[in-house]
Amino acid sequence: MLKFKENVSLKPYNTFGIEAQTKYFYKATNTLELKEILAKNQNLTFQVLGGGSNVLFTKNYEGITILIANKGIKVLQETPEIVVVEVQSGENWHEFVLWCLNHNYGGVENLALIPGSVGAAPIQNIGAYGVELTSVFKSCKALNIKTLEEEIIVKKDCEFKYRSSIFKTHQKRKYIITSVCFQLQKYPHQLKIEYGALKAEFKNNHLPKIQEVAAAVIKIRESKLPNHKILGNSGSFFKNPLVSMSHYELLKLNYPELPCYRASNEQVKIPAAWLIDQLGLKGTRHGDVGVHKNQALVLVNYGKAKGKEVLDLAKKIQSAVKETFNISLETEVNIL
Repeated sequence: MLKFKENVSLKPYNTFGIEAQTKYFYKATNTLELKEILAKNQNLTFQVLGGGSNVLFTKNYEGITILIANKGIKVLQETPEIVVVEVQSGENWHEFVLWCLNHNYGGVENLALIPGSVGAAPIQNIGAYGVELTSVFKSCKALNIKTLEEEIIVKKDCEFKYRSSIFKTHQKRKYIITSVCFQLQKYPHQLKIEYGALKAEFKNNHLPKIQEVAAAVIKIRESKLPNHKILGNSGSFFKNPLVSMSHYELLKLNYPELPCYRASNEQVKIPAAWLIDQLGLKGTRHGDVGVHKNQALVLVNYGKAKGKEVLDLAKKIQSAVKETFNISLETEVNIL
């Protein structure tokens, strides 16, 4: 029989360190438990948590909070060139990356130190330093909330885009991802070290090992991003906006140093951090919330910030960017 905890603080379960309570709480360690929770509590709303690294709580939750805590990594297929592994959703993402490095499996080294769980990674199509999850994703198992049947969803059906997938758009709240299959490389690895600061790290080293690439990524991330255990945050709060070439060229007239990355023949991606920095907002503080001094994309909780205070700051930043650059910033973080 399922035993729920009642009136539980969610502060330990979100990296922002925001205080909010949930009326009911359950730590699910397998798919059978998930099915039972959903089948027996159809009259109650629910929300799903993984690592809590991509959420902002703005109020208490009156339904059931389900913490996904299933564990396990299993090799499904192996050839001289590749290995396919199935990873349970409750595994910590960075610990999975370290597991790959220990086994000399390549493909996720650029994604080291990204907080969160494996099950949340496809929802967001996480990415860093020129690599996105879609490059190693093969398929996932997902529990259909309506039918309570587990389905296999392959890459092409996930409709991966920049920081997006079907699980964040038209299939949002219709599935709970229970495990993810990755196709990883064996040696020799195909490295991607041409992106930004990572390129500078290896300008004199033409053939680093995947372990060295991961170490460089960790070094760069730690120099820019605060440790959420010390300073509450959820990493990048905003997406880098895509704008048309004509819009970019117009902005360049007033901002000749405006950086960009080509996304297609018609669009470029502009670093949101650069836009926020230009407005003089990096390092600013408003009570217990602020913009991190080293990375303008990161909003931080200095101690006792409320979720609504963080959201109010985010809205002010969005408004200022829109007014100055005529660019709409979208949040990466899920507002709950």
